[in-house]
Amino acid sequence: MSELKISNSTTLDENEIEISAIRAQGSGGQKVNKVSAAIHLRFNIDSSSLPKFYKEKLLELKDKRITKDGIIVIKSQQHRSQEQNRDEALERLVELIKSVNIVQKRRVPTKPTKGSVNRRLNSKKKLSSQKKLRGRVES
Repeated sequence: MSELKISNSTTLDENEIEISAIRAQGSGGQKVNKVSAAIHLRFNIDSSSLPKFYKEKLLELKDKRITKDGIIVIKSQQHRSQEQNRDEALERLVELIKSVNIVQKRRVPTKPTKGSVNRRLNSKKKLSSQKKLRGRVES
């Protein structure tokens, strides 16, 4: 088996990934009940050769694909062939691991300009006066 490239310095050996073929769900013809084309991928985060940084970040993720035991479970049944489903499942695993390495930029809060504040207050006054005119007419 080969290795999956996570980053320039990090690779993942495919021997650490447990892949099993299962029957796909959903409607289909005669073939769907006989052929195991869907792929069920299991990857144990704790026992993997990933660096400690990746392991900690993956276990912190609130993702439904990660179990409480720290096992990533990915099911792929999009394609008709087992090979395509296998490739897609591995690709999704790599994407999930890579997503941990992306650092979100800190948002810098901004203040509204004086002009925008004045426009908002003027429109509120205008709407208020319109609604006052809708009231009961006194004679």
